[in-house]
Amino acid sequence: MATSLYRLGRTAFRRRWLVVLLWVVILGGAGAGAALAPASSDDGTSFMPGIEAQKAFDLIGERFPGADADGATARIVFVAPEGEKVTAAGNRAAIDTLVTEASDEPKVANAVSPFTAGAVSEDGSTAYATVNYEVKADDLTDTDKAALEKTIGAARASGLTVEVGGTALAEQPAAGGSAEAIGIGLAAVILLITFGSLAAAGLPLLTAVLGVGTSMAAIMALGSVFGLSLTTGTLASMLGLAVGIDYALFVVSRYREERANGHEPAEAAGLAVGTAGSAVVFAGLTVVIALAGLTVVGVPMLTKMGLCAAGAVVVAVLVALTLVPALLGMWPDAVLSRRTRKNSPVPAATGNGGSRWARFVLRRPVVVLVVSVVGLGVLALPATSLEMGMPGAESKPVSSTERRAYDALADGFGAGFNGPLTIVVDAKDATDAKTAVRRIAKEIGATDGVVSVSSAQFNEAGDTALFSAVPATGPNDEHTKDLVRTIRSERAALERATGATFEVTGSTAMNIDIAGALQAALVPYLAVIVVLALLLLLVVFRSVLVPVKAAFGFLLSVLAALGSVVAVFQWGWGAQLLGVEQAGPIMSLMPIFLVGIVFGLAMDYEVFLVARMREAYVHGDRATDAVVSGFRHSARVVVAAAVIMIAVFSGFVGSGESMVKTIGFGLAVAVLFDAFVVRMALVPAVLALLGDKAWWLPKWLDRVLPRVDVEGAGLTTPPPVVGGETAPQEPVRV
Repeated sequence: MATSLYRLGRTAFRRRWLVVLLWVVILGGAGAGAALAPASSDDGTSFMPGIEAQKAFDLIGERFPGADADGATARIVFVAPEGEKVTAAGNRAAIDTLVTEASDEPKVANAVSPFTAGAVSEDGSTAYATVNYEVKADDLTDTDKAALEKTIGAARASGLTVEVGGTALAEQPAAGGSAEAIGIGLAAVILLITFGSLAAAGLPLLTAVLGVGTSMAAIMALGSVFGLSLTTGTLASMLGLAVGIDYALFVVSRYREERANGHEPAEAAGLAVGTAGSAVVFAGLTVVIALAGLTVVGVPMLTKMGLCAAGAVVVAVLVALTLVPALLGMWPDAVLSRRTRKNSPVPAATGNGGSRWARFVLRRPVVVLVVSVVGLGVLALPATSLEMGMPGAESKPVSSTERRAYDALADGFGAGFNGPLTIVVDAKDATDAKTAVRRIAKEIGATDGVVSVSSAQFNEAGDTALFSAVPATGPNDEHTKDLVRTIRSERAALERATGATFEVTGSTAMNIDIAGALQAALVPYLAVIVVLALLLLLVVFRSVLVPVKAAFGFLLSVLAALGSVVAVFQWGWGAQLLGVEQAGPIMSLMPIFLVGIVFGLAMDYEVFLVARMREAYVHGDRATDAVVSGFRHSARVVVAAAVIMIAVFSGFVGSGESMVKTIGFGLAVAVLFDAFVVRMALVPAVLALLGDKAWWLPKWLDRVLPRVDVEGAGLTTPPPVVGGETAPQEPVRV
């Protein structure tokens, strides 16, 4: 691999204008596709095939054609002034006027008054009207929304408190806003400090932005075909930007090192891509495999997120291997340090911060190992209390009208009103369908924890019915989850008694089923990822114990990250500092997605850091000296890369999207733990204790494993003729 990438680096360096032109064409083509593509849509059906709530949802779509229409809705909540009721003459007149004016709008299918629908609370303080549109929320124009807001404003002027839930006026959350820009700015500062050169700092940022631009344009171009959402693109940009900067950073850093060692620009570019580029390929491969592996979880949305993010990582790898050496070819000396440009002698690499830290760990490996493991173990403890769910309007800021509408409905109608259960009764095999449905509704209504049930609605064939059951507790309350399980446990007896069966669905039941399925899949997926790490690193490092150590470190960092997420977002520790309005269950998709990404990032640092140690070891250094050598050459760059990732991921904590905020925080702390505790402390401590045994590999396994030469040992011999140029005949120092 190293030799092939060496050739690629030299070719990109020499054919720099062609390479740059190709990337400009690719970016332009993707941008044109994005501009011409229709708006993306995701109908949300078959969110997670196989769970009961999804089966019931599909049955409703089959037996009640049109019942799953996805037109926009607005639930307008009215709260009377203190001491008054919404049924008072003046308040009722204002509400009726709003309903009448809303129903006259061209795209409104119907507007239902609370006084005809019975949507008034028992104490008369609260009511709600429902406005249904014929088109999706994305198809509503600013004029359509302004018309509804005008009628709402008139109702507020009458003295009523009016809030709006639903999809019609809901604002799309910003991806990261100013916080994301701050993250990129911090990355620029870190690069400048690391390299001491504006060109060297700017090149990784430039190539990363170009790579993310290409990826995002491609996602937008394909959005309507594959139903890719805003969140999908946000996560792809998050990961693409972070790894794009890091991968370019490692190639540029190695190029500077080779130039400082006296190599000509083209040769240095080839060596940088052949050595650091090999690590980039394997690091990128681990991220891609982990993200693509999300397809086995069985959640289409999670599959889309994983594949889009994997595509962004592939683009980042290709940019690092081709565009970075091409740009180095345009300005071969601009990225160099002042000492190298002046041809000043390079001081002997006897020590720097990285090597001093390595020697510190090597002198007391047991203490460092124990402190690292115990510290991460303590941080991981909250993960044992992980609760998964799908936070809704209750997780939005209290400044949003959706959150205030949610709270007003909960105050007026009870906590469970915001998460009713939908019961679909299949009475095809019942002798008397209506009698069977009445019996089932009566039994469910008598279940502890059910406040009320609605009247049943039959389909045209009269063999299927729908009704709702309102729980006494909120959508994410543990009592609501117990209630769903209790209702389902009654199914067998009711089926024997009536001949009809039923299933529970609705947003609350759907979220409960998804959370349960994903929580059950978390441990198997984590096991698959760990086995994958062992196999990949076994091939990369040709060692049995190094992969085991890496997998153990990954487990510690990911569990510590999950524990931190639980402490902040579920328990509420320091939640206000991050803009988390209300603590609650962790987004169901988040833990599995976090495991996949953290695996890839953890293997990034493992490959980049330990590859330099193995490089020194195979060139004759003693085991402990190889650890020091690896830290001397890689520690500063790995630290810079980690800080950049933390800065980029932290920027997404400012997102208005709950899942993006949670994942941004989880990834930031995971990188912090993995880079600074696991890779910088645990890794050298374990290698110090193992000594030469760390690189032990059975002879029979050595013969079986493929040789990928990540450390670039093959470049110590003269490379073959490349494009009419003969590589230097003296041995190449790597």
